[in-house]
Amino acid sequence: MVAKRIIPCLDVRDGSTVKGINFNDITRVGDPVSMGIRYSEQGADELVYLDISATREGRSTFLNLVTQIASNINIPFTVGGGISTIEHAADLLKAGADKISVNSAAVKSPSLISEIASKYGSQYIVVAIDAKFDGEKWEVMTHGGTKSGGRELFDWVNEVQMRGVGEILLTSMNHDGTKEGYPVELFRELSSILTVPIIASGGAGSASHIADVLTEGRADAALAASVFHYGTIKIADLKRELFNQGIDIRL
Repeated sequence: MVAKRIIPCLDVRDGSTVKGINFNDITRVGDPVSMGIRYSEQGADELVYLDISATREGRSTFLNLVTQIASNINIPFTVGGGISTIEHAADLLKAGADKISVNSAAVKSPSLISEIASKYGSQYIVVAIDAKFDGEKWEVMTHGGTKSGGRELFDWVNEVQMRGVGEILLTSMNHDGTKEGYPVELFRELSSILTVPIIASGGAGSASHIADVLTEGRADAALAASVFHYGTIKIADLKRELFNQGIDIRL
């Protein structure tokens, strides 16, 4: 059995780590490199860095930041934001990223997933999906959650898997930053139809929320931001609690 993973997420804007609620009310919380070092020392399994304004501002993720991160941490990290070509992906991998994450560009041009997977291998590509429930269906959103991607979630995840993605990082915009728990039923349903790993994002407020999405939701990894950034949950304490509940986790 593959161990479950705990992944802090660092949203980056203008060189700083930031956090918001439902993708709004953005506030600065720290330096992305020093925070990454701290999380690595605390026992995080991986890190995710997302340049949240890159697509909207039409620029690529800063390569020098990726180089700094790679030089200072010793755990795998994924980088996303503004990656729209295979050349962008290549530059980030060369700069030291272990994986790259595509979102808006993949919705616009799904062949990008296949191209990156074919050239570098599925293990190097994560498709990040921002989804919003409108009362009837889960809609895929793009450009930092500001535009409709014109795709229904379940249709999109099936295509993403078919195109060779290594992992799917799904964020519920309805739950993001609320600290009221992940949409566990959604992740359980997705896990029943997908064979690729699913990273759950959006809504962590307690250790029990993370335990629920890893067990009842059957997610392969739990990603969170606020609870780690503000010290609500300590990674070492969280992993010990999960281990004591019988969840396969690396201590």
